[in-house]
Amino acid sequence: MSEKILVVDDEHAIVDILKFNLEKEGYHVVTAYNGEEGLSVFNEEAPDLLLLDIMMPVMDGLTLCKKIRESSNVPIIMLTARAEEVDKILGLEFGADDYMTKPFGVRELIARVKANLRRIGMNLKMEKEEKHDILKFDGMVIDMTQYEVNKNGQIIELTVREYELLKFLASQKQQIFSREQLLEQVWGYEYYGDVRTVDVTVRRLREKIEDEPSNPRFIITKRGIGYYFKD
Repeated sequence: MSEKILVVDDEHAIVDILKFNLEKEGYHVVTAYNGEEGLSVFNEEAPDLLLLDIMMPVMDGLTLCKKIRESSNVPIIMLTARAEEVDKILGLEFGADDYMTKPFGVRELIARVKANLRRIGMNLKMEKEEKHDILKFDGMVIDMTQYEVNKNGQIIELTVREYELLKFLASQKQQIFSREQLLEQVWGYEYYGDVRTVDVTVRRLREKIEDEPSNPRFIITKRGIGYYFKD
């Protein structure tokens, strides 16, 4: 069965172009033209990935992203006509996995879609095959069979990207990775030098797993280089 992709954008021409090109790649595509309609279609169709515009009537994309993150970790790629850095960062803060600024190349977007879906599939396969499927660190348990993180007996709700970053760093504790290396290893493709994506995801992750996010115990910054997981 082909993966199902939900495209939510109020520009009908863009929806038509994306639907045509994604279906050529073998994906099943469902569509919506505002955030409220997108939420309804999402609940009915349970897509494997969302392409989500930010500026839409009735309910904007950031609000829809936030609502979806209350119940699902499905990969979300934000689409925005704005070039301002704040829009990109807000999308990531609201739980998006990726973003693209309009106008964008269809081939590049397809590559991003494939990378996000492939990453999810690889993680699920690895978790089924993983022999050492539980990592334990000072009150925190990363259960790779259940795709869960438990801190002091409480389940911590993470997005897929946050979980993948935590798992990658924790699996190779004490090893320092540059932002570019993390983009390649965790995001799965070149991110065209936008290393702020890593910083935002690290900040969100620290807010969820650290007792004192400003004085982290687990995810440590190596100034001028990148990040590592401290055991």
